[in-house]
Amino acid sequence: MINEKASHYTRLKRLPLGSPFWVCREAMNEFHKKIAQAKQRLLKLHHDANSGHLGGNISCLEALMVLHHNIMKPEDRFILSKGHAAGALYTTLWSLGKLSDADLQTFTRDDTTLPGHPSGSSIPGVMFPTGSLGHGPSLAAGLAMATRYTHKPRHVYCLCSDGEWQEGSCWEALTFAIHHKLDNLTIIIDQNGLQGYGRTKDIISCEDLGPRISSFGAYLQRVDGHAPVAIKQALDERCAGQVSVVILETTKGRGTYFEDTLASHYLPLDDDQFQAAYKALEQGGSL
Repeated sequence: MINEKASHYTRLKRLPLGSPFWVCREAMNEFHKKIAQAKQRLLKLHHDANSGHLGGNISCLEALMVLHHNIMKPEDRFILSKGHAAGALYTTLWSLGKLSDADLQTFTRDDTTLPGHPSGSSIPGVMFPTGSLGHGPSLAAGLAMATRYTHKPRHVYCLCSDGEWQEGSCWEALTFAIHHKLDNLTIIIDQNGLQGYGRTKDIISCEDLGPRISSFGAYLQRVDGHAPVAIKQALDERCAGQVSVVILETTKGRGTYFEDTLASHYLPLDDDQFQAAYKALEQGGSL
């Protein structure tokens, strides 16, 4: 998929379809099972820690799993700009064997290396503390620019919330990246439509976020953020000389009792809610 803004550019050669779930239906089903297991672990992680922000973690988990299992190479870098989705990142790293169950049991506890927002270099693959929203795109653009001078074949990925794009710093980073033609940068936006104080459309509307970003000159794609194959296709596809932006259409707290509600931004699961959600996944359901 190429938007009109990108159509006059030479497209990059499509990346190898090395994804295990891409090859055959059996492998795809196995990857979906892996995502379901990660969702179970994410539920347990937040329940055991009595931690909120579960809704925004659930909405981006598929994207994090696809990105880390099937897209990123060892030399690539990732910035979690929406730092309150740390639980989803930790669970993804757990699914890769980079964090243990013992590590996850310390989530948000005193003296942990896994706080509610990533704290930096003590976590595998995490370079910067994040969670003060709106700064991830600048960090990612700086890394992508630096890579040009080191001549390393490195791609930089940054995951943002939609509410972050109410902040000017995101747009400054985007204009910088577009000016310098940072085609080794992909910004992923989790557009679940909810933020801390209500719906984004009622606070500062982000409903036309795609056309705005595209008008700046980015290569824009919009996909179902809960569909791993669609996410993989979008992250594989890039355009020479252009920053890639992938907007994920997601639902906050998908599959929980507080799906698409403001409560999913803050409230933890009680024991009954946790057991019901966990059992649904065990029986083959999906969040």
